[in-house]
Amino acid sequence: MAKVAFIGLGVMGYPMAGHLKVRGGHDVSVYNRTFAKAEKWAAEFGGAAFRTPADAARDADFVFTCVGNDDDLRSVTLGENGCVSRMNAGATLIDNTTASAEVARELEAACLDKGLGFIDAPVSGGQAGAENGVLTVMCGGDEATFEKAKPVISAYARMVGLMGPAGAGQLTKMINQICIAGVVQGLAEGIHFGKRAGLDIEKVIEVISKGAAGSWQMENRFKTMNEGRYDFGFAIDWMRKDLGIVLSEARRNGAKLPITALVDQFYGDVQAMGGHRWDTSSLLARLEK
Repeated sequence: MAKVAFIGLGVMGYPMAGHLKVRGGHDVSVYNRTFAKAEKWAAEFGGAAFRTPADAARDADFVFTCVGNDDDLRSVTLGENGCVSRMNAGATLIDNTTASAEVARELEAACLDKGLGFIDAPVSGGQAGAENGVLTVMCGGDEATFEKAKPVISAYARMVGLMGPAGAGQLTKMINQICIAGVVQGLAEGIHFGKRAGLDIEKVIEVISKGAAGSWQMENRFKTMNEGRYDFGFAIDWMRKDLGIVLSEARRNGAKLPITALVDQFYGDVQAMGGHRWDTSSLLARLEK
């Protein structure tokens, strides 16, 4: 059992922290910007709630962060009352935020200055993956720190892999989002085409999902897409944030991402339709408007 702090109890962080407590058996302290949510988590799981990241991280062996973006991450780690200021030498900071590779390297440098370990560890699997403890975790950092952190991370994951040095986890998550964007757009166009052709979409997917066209998105989203239901899942606002990080990194490294840039624009169209919180599969709604 380790002493663990978890900072950020959103739709992902709340169940992830719960798995660290229940499945991992760790002593877990939590912080959330809205203190009532931290209190709710503590009442549900039996941990302790604190009013600042620094207080939650005091004497922790591992501190997890899962917040909104680069600026939020800097605030809860390096800002006033940030967790890094209270972490003891030898402790490890593990960041589950989907953020830039740049901020990951920045945090690693700050941690090294204080004798701390650091792992950037963005996740894939969505809210359902977090709730079921079956996330895929893409890590960046040095191997010794990763090996120390991996058993703890595994409390909420089914796959934990080291991709390279600090920032490599975030770069891998960017690839994940690039691939998802293209697949969802293709699925949306396929369903749209099938409807216009007068085909039974259920029958079509039953057949093609068993061949080369099959994907996680097809298996898990085609029914709700076909029914026009999008009020769940990974919100478009979040996906556009992620794709913004991807496209910014591509401008730095020279990668050509024409499909990703186009799908990002399509998501902007869906936002203009009022679909800010719709699931990313709502690309179909844009085609059917």
